[in-house]
Amino acid sequence: MRPRIAVLYAPGTNCHEETVFAIQRAGGDAEVAVLRELVTGEDRLDNYQGLVIPGGFSFGNHIAGGRVLGVYLVSRLREQLQSFIESRKPILGICNGFQVLMESGALPSGRVGSRVAALTLNDSAKFESRWVSLVAKDTGSFWTEGLAGRTLRMPVAYAEGRLCHESDTRVDAAFLYADSRGMPTEGYPENPAGSSRGIAGVVSPEGNVLGMMPHPERAIMPECGSSDGLVLFENMVRYCALM
Repeated sequence: MRPRIAVLYAPGTNCHEETVFAIQRAGGDAEVAVLRELVTGEDRLDNYQGLVIPGGFSFGNHIAGGRVLGVYLVSRLREQLQSFIESRKPILGICNGFQVLMESGALPSGRVGSRVAALTLNDSAKFESRWVSLVAKDTGSFWTEGLAGRTLRMPVAYAEGRLCHESDTRVDAAFLYADSRGMPTEGYPENPAGSSRGIAGVVSPEGNVLGMMPHPERAIMPECGSSDGLVLFENMVRYCALM
């Protein structure tokens, strides 16, 4: 059976259709889950085997990228989201979705309501839209299965992608920006955000929650410039099928 995966839709979300397409292409049954319906009880997160928070500008990115939606999830869907995480179901946050996961505390710790890190203004102080190279870390998570040693090509489009956290905060990197030699880099423009250690994506300690600034849903067909993002959705669908 095709696992049922929710794609969260909130005011300002604009990458939901591409994300649904990517999941379906990977073999999953993707459905748009409207935030309002989750809050009113018309729908519930536990109706799904996986969750993707896609890119866009949720609530106009007022205050900061993903801040309003992140706080909203904590105040209105905290128990559902924490239960989803603790059940080891997969959650993927892409770009704005990554910001939302950080603002809610779902990353990097996996504890909803415990915000210990943030994605802030790029070092360049401007919106960055370009293709980047990534290398995957050996995380032990299903997300990076089969990706070790590969250089992936995906696009980015963000103004707030620089990871900031205290030095004693645990942050498990899943993807790193890479230079022309395939080596992790903090240099611009290969690392458009200026994130330390070259971090482009983070995984939770239990390995089921992943956030990344690059857009894998925009890199699923060679005709679009790359198909390197498809494997992430295939790994997600395969994992969901076991739930």
